[in-house]
Amino acid sequence: MRLKLRKEFFPFYSKSKLINHNTNHSYLTRHYRQLHSPAADLSAPATATKTTTDLVSLTHHYATCYWQLSKARLSMLVVATSGTGFVLGSTSAVDLSALSWTCMGTMMVAASANSLNQVFEVKNDAKMKRTSRRPLPSGRISIPHAVGWASSVGLGGTALLATQANLLAAGLAASNLVLYAFVYTPLKQIHPVNTWVGAVVGAIPPLLGWAAASGDICLNAMILPAALYFWQLPHFMALAYMCRDDYAAGGFKMYSLADESGRRTALVALRNSIYLIPLGFLAYDWGVTSEWFCLESTALTLAISAAAFSFYRDRTREKARRMFHASLLYLPVFMSGLLIHRRSDNQQPLEDNAESFVKSSSSAETIELEDENGNQKMERQSNRRQARPPVAYASAAPFPFLPAPSYNAP
Repeated sequence: MRLKLRKEFFPFYSKSKLINHNTNHSYLTRHYRQLHSPAADLSAPATATKTTTDLVSLTHHYATCYWQLSKARLSMLVVATSGTGFVLGSTSAVDLSALSWTCMGTMMVAASANSLNQVFEVKNDAKMKRTSRRPLPSGRISIPHAVGWASSVGLGGTALLATQANLLAAGLAASNLVLYAFVYTPLKQIHPVNTWVGAVVGAIPPLLGWAAASGDICLNAMILPAALYFWQLPHFMALAYMCRDDYAAGGFKMYSLADESGRRTALVALRNSIYLIPLGFLAYDWGVTSEWFCLESTALTLAISAAAFSFYRDRTREKARRMFHASLLYLPVFMSGLLIHRRSDNQQPLEDNAESFVKSSSSAETIELEDENGNQKMERQSNRRQARPPVAYASAAPFPFLPAPSYNAP
């Protein structure tokens, strides 16, 4: 009777429902035990750890993509040339705060230009072995994302230079970005003259640094830009010769592709290496550096010229690689020499520079003095400029456009 009443008044205690009830009770019991077990206590920290790991992984992914889009090592070389120009353009003490802002703005603009370069060349890069693993050809980042990154850092860098340096430096940076991304980049697929346009692009950053430090551009500011312009041609000619097959596969119109023997390519490299030789003399004559820089610069340029001549005489990949390595060594040593031997009073008016070509270094000023008897007598006073040692003119003969050597009277 009890059983019948239970079934009558409590139908959910039927056999099937009783089984379901027992099953649900068992599940809840197991779930309760799992929640209150020691392993369950670690589930929340494990979830947080996984979220943190995913965030770090995502940050590393995009940081790597931005680094490669910016061609960071190339951008840092641009920053180094701009910083050197800033130091050379400083009259005496270097404003470290302004130098830091200038380098940061230059880095941002250079990163923008390099990123836009890869956006425009994504299809070409996909065909070349050495560029196929870049972020855009490999699909690790989208083109709109790369454009957004390039635009933000480009505008930010230009604004930083305009506010922390001056409008002249910001204008040079913006002009260089346009020249690199919108002129040099498309020219690479049209005509070999792209290499010479690229050399102009590389020569502007030190001019930017000088303008940021001094607020103007004078004749002395052209030494380092000239060195960078002439240096880039043997540097890129060696690279273009070594990577001819890759450039051909990518559809780039490099000078070396139309030069099967490599003779004209090597000749361009040799000719521009020789053009570097007078720069040390001009840097001293214009008052940018001391006389010791003449010797160091001459030795350095003769070394890279010898490597270029070796490549011209024997046009092999090994000789091209040797000249390429010589060019990599040349630039930091040349810039270091400029910084070590720079003169703090190197910002002279152009008129003073012009007069230094006309006046002989042995010229003297004549002043009038009165002796004890009140009679006037003439006395010669040497020029403010010190006599140049004979060694500074040891190699002046091959360069007839330099002033004729002369020496102070004893």
